[in-house]
Amino acid sequence: MRDRIKVLIVDDSALMRKALKEIMITDKTIEVVGAARDGQDAIDKAGEMQPDVITMDINMPVMDGLTSMQHILNDHPKIPIIIISSLSTEGALTTFEALALGAFDYVAKPSGTVSSNIHVVGKEIIDKVKLAYKSANRNSLNGRIKARSAAAEKKTVASQRKSPAPGSNELSAVVVIGVSTGGPGTLMEVLPRLPSDLKAAVVVVQHMPASFTSSFARRMSEACAISFKEAEACDILANGRGYLAPGGYQLLVHRDGKLLRLSSSPETQFMPSVNVTMASVLERCGGERMVGVIMTGMGDDGADTMVKVREAGGITIAEDESTAIVFGMPQEAIKRGGAEIVAPSYKIAGEIVKAVNRIRSNRKI
Repeated sequence: MRDRIKVLIVDDSALMRKALKEIMITDKTIEVVGAARDGQDAIDKAGEMQPDVITMDINMPVMDGLTSMQHILNDHPKIPIIIISSLSTEGALTTFEALALGAFDYVAKPSGTVSSNIHVVGKEIIDKVKLAYKSANRNSLNGRIKARSAAAEKKTVASQRKSPAPGSNELSAVVVIGVSTGGPGTLMEVLPRLPSDLKAAVVVVQHMPASFTSSFARRMSEACAISFKEAEACDILANGRGYLAPGGYQLLVHRDGKLLRLSSSPETQFMPSVNVTMASVLERCGGERMVGVIMTGMGDDGADTMVKVREAGGITIAEDESTAIVFGMPQEAIKRGGAEIVAPSYKIAGEIVKAVNRIRSNRKI
């Protein structure tokens, strides 16, 4: 029998440690090699047990998960860490901080710090443990840990930026970005590099729980030169403005091609869905005014519509395997012929700007 994925569980709750172990051992490819009750214990056991993957709680005594994670990644940069966090606003903010510092991904506890029903996200936990293990030795992940740690030391720079000047309601083009697993960190690399005078609206569809999207939108607003917010019904698409699709809804464009609306249908595996939002923008705005972007994520959401956008004259961009934390979504877009341009994450902002300029030039705006 081949070696199993060795997992270290870190949580101060004995109930959570037991429940997480019960989830893990249902999969024959995973072995729980140990459990730690606080951050310091996690550091000690990470060195002793050399796990393949660590699941990490945030709020713990002695040493919190965020501090512990930084020590572990410094000493063992190839061990991916999955944050197991609460759905609260505070939990969301800390989770994004962890992602910025190099965490592989996160799973949201369904009902607070101690979730007796953690089993409802059991499949998600197992899937992400496997993805983390698969990605552990990739240069893209290890390089990003170093890059994000360096960026964290400079995080005050963005907060010192001047707020962008209020724009008009002019709309030259629409950029739709679809992203999933590994997305928050990747978006933090791409979106802050877009200029404040971008002649396009930017719509971001990130697979994320409803209680997380408002906090993430605020974080992006602080980091970006363009105006950025969580999308609401009746928001108007405009140049130099960014909109994050809210969790639990489909983000659609009204028939006038500018007005946003939210809908609980169609029901899809992910709410919001990249395919649904891209298709709506394509229908209302037309391919000749659209840029489709697919970056890191599990599965194939957005791949089919990227093909349609390209066929309709739109410009499509997929993240290259060299930087994608999870190459699923961009790989599917590329395989199906939906990616005109393939670029690493650090070049995607530049490709978006060039694409918007191409659209303006073609339309002689």
